[in-house]
Formats: sequence, structure tokens, C-alpha cells
Amino acid sequence: MAGGLYLASASPRRADLLRQIGITARCLPADVDESLRAGESAFDYVRRLAIAKAETVAARLAHVREPIWVLAADTTVVAGGEILAKPQSFTDAKRIWRHLKEPDHCVLTGIALWHAGAVVQHVVSTKVDFAGIPEAEQRAYWESGEPQDKAGGYAIQGRAALYIRGIEGSYSNVVGLPLAETAALLRQADYPLWL
Repeated sequence: MAGGLYLASASPRRADLLRQIGITARCLPADVDESLRAGESAFDYVRRLAIAKAETVAARLAHVREPIWVLAADTTVVAGGEILAKPQSFTDAKRIWRHLKEPDHCVLTGIALWHAGAVVQHVVSTKVDFAGIPEAEQRAYWESGEPQDKAGGYAIQGRAALYIRGIEGSYSNVVGLPLAETAALLRQADYPLWL
């Protein structure tokens, strides 16, 4: 393996977002335990997982002699005071979607960047005004396949845009990687954004 930027994720959305700003990263998913710890806040949860993913992949690349940067992210949705993970079934998705109308609905993404033995990190929050999915449309949305591997059971960049009245904060954060904040971490770690 060569030097350069590695994305500690298998998410095609995150890779696409990086390409949008002219960055191509090698994808090398991290295998970490994503269980929520007792009493852990959503903020601490996404920060911990992002750091763990970055450090796990960096350890796998310890043999690389050229400079490397390892970028990792973890996204979760919070609404009704509850962390809303990926739905396990249609019934679970319906339960999750009921929470999304809560006024505290936000998307949190922890980002971490490992370079030269050090990690810099940041957590970004975006508030989402979710109108709700009409009951008559819920089965069709579920069967589209879109909500099934998404935290909170929806994708703002897809058909769920039908149900989102607005956001406060970073749109790319809701997709899965806050680009301005990611670029700031890359600059901080001397990654050449403009090659």
C-alpha cells in the first residue's frame, strides 16, 4: 500500500462527498465494536467511534513508509432524546420515523483524522426539520431500500427529501461527512487539498 489519504469507511456516500471536493481516498473499512456504552451521550459516542476507526486503520498501515492520513467518521441521528440507529425491520423503521418529527431531531457526525501518530477530531451537529412520512407512503419508502442501511432510517439526498422541510447547519453532515469541517481537519494535518 502507498501513502496518501485513506478513508476508514465502506460508505460510498462518504467517498462520493470527498470526490465532490476533489479528493480521492483509498477506502479501508475499520472493524470496530459500535456498541453504545452505558450512559454515553450521542456526542461522545460518535467522537469515540470516529477516533477508534481512524486509529484501527492507521495501525493496519503502520508498515507504510510514505506519509499517510486516515480519515474516519461516524454518524448518528438523535430525536426524542434517543439515538436512532439503522432500522432492523419495517416495524422498527416506523418506530424510528415517529421520533423524527421531534423538535430535537439532529444528525451528529464525529470526524477524526490520524496523521503522523496524532489524531485531530471534531463533532458536527445539524438540526433537521422533518415533516414526517405519511402512513400511506411508509411501506413504499421502506421497500425502495433507501432507509435500510441509514442511521435514522432515511437519506436526505434521496427520496426522504420529500419529508424534510429544512435544516440548520451542514447538509453534507446529514449525508454522512461534513465537508467544511473535514477540510479544516485536513488543513490542520498538512494534507494538500489542492494538488
